Amino acid sequence: MKRRKFLQSSFASATLFTIVPRQVLGKGFTAPSDQVTLGVIGTGKQSHGLTGQFIKLDGCRVVAACDVYKGKLDRFVKEVNGRYAEKLGKSSYNATLGFDNYRELLEKIDAVIIATPDHWHAIPAIEAMEAGKDVYCEKPLSHTVEEGRAMVSAARKHQRILQTGSMQRSRESFRHACELVQNGYIGEVKTVKVNVGDPAVSCDLPAEASPRGLDWNAWLGPAPQRPFNSVMAPPLSFDGFPNWRLYGEYGGGILSDWGAHMFDIAQWALGMDNSGPVELIPPPDREAKRGMQFRYENGVIMTHEDFGRGFAVEFNGTEGQLQVSREFLETNPASIASQVIKSGEKRLYKSDNHYLDWLNCIKSRELPVCDVETGHRSATVCHLANIAYQLGISLEWDPVKERFKDSKANKLLGKKYRKPYHIGI
Repeated sequence: MKRRKFLQSSFASATLFTIVPRQVLGKGFTAPSDQVTLGVIGTGKQSHGLTGQFIKLDGCRVVAACDVYKGKLDRFVKEVNGRYAEKLGKSSYNATLGFDNYRELLEKIDAVIIATPDHWHAIPAIEAMEAGKDVYCEKPLSHTVEEGRAMVSAARKHQRILQTGSMQRSRESFRHACELVQNGYIGEVKTVKVNVGDPAVSCDLPAEASPRGLDWNAWLGPAPQRPFNSVMAPPLSFDGFPNWRLYGEYGGGILSDWGAHMFDIAQWALGMDNSGPVELIPPPDREAKRGMQFRYENGVIMTHEDFGRGFAVEFNGTEGQLQVSREFLETNPASIASQVIKSGEKRLYKSDNHYLDWLNCIKSRELPVCDVETGHRSATVCHLANIAYQLGISLEWDPVKERFKDSKANKLLGKKYRKPYHIGI
């Protein structure tokens, strides 16, 4: 959908905010009506840094949070209230509330931030959009291809703004790298290498006693029933990222966790934000964790491959090479990296702040830098790779119909939800 068309079709939605001009209220004053009230679903490791980015912004206020682990929720609410007290120069601040049911949270806010494990992305996101809320959803956007398409459909039907948390699109180095590729500075692209982690595996962790304050059944939600293990929901003393993301029942492996960043950059540079590969060719060794090939209709071959530079992307063209990660943007010849995109050449969406971009689009009703369709397509690349690694066979993919030619593979595009959970597909 074109940005202007989306703007026009959702004009009525913009009436949610009654903006009071700042100049009426004095310099530096942010009117309550000029603030988007935010709720956070999921208060684990990722949510703390993510919410901190929104607290820095004057155009929003985090007023609610939700988690099924009471200890984490209480800690999060205390931290957010403390940050606002410091920001506002107050001795205390207690306006941010905690909930154990996200449906109660949705009644209190304008927009929602979803920072749950992957298997809990689609259901609250769709319900939020049905309730008229805009959404910031952490990457990977979805847990399955069918979930991602359902999220796109909900966003379009209810004219909601959904920003996917693939925030590398709001970094100048990645945008510049993609503009260099799209404008032919390395010539015609022939191959792409993407290095991220391993595909997902099935969860076989032993049973442990569930900690006090955790509603383990609610944590599982639509996922299969299984005993608690602290690897999935670590104790409050644990300061790292939990490894639920390694297991296919809850995530998509590090292939999906980081692939939603790096395959996303490959898709952007190749101009595939509304499409994807047409064939997946797994490595001959069924036990291999690297070597998956993705063939695009234009002949470009992308490979899931460790090329020795950490999690990064490498583009190889007829006139040069470009490598990009969060630490570097390097080219061969070296002079390509410093080229300035000329007037009349293709420019990509410019966002310097992923979080502010979402807030601005909530008010303008324009599509953000990593719109729901974009997030869905990049997550789909990860889902397809996991399926092909699992089956160990070459698979033809139709990116328009979003179906394989192989019926067995098509059964893996969705998942069975534990009752009573569903997303209506």
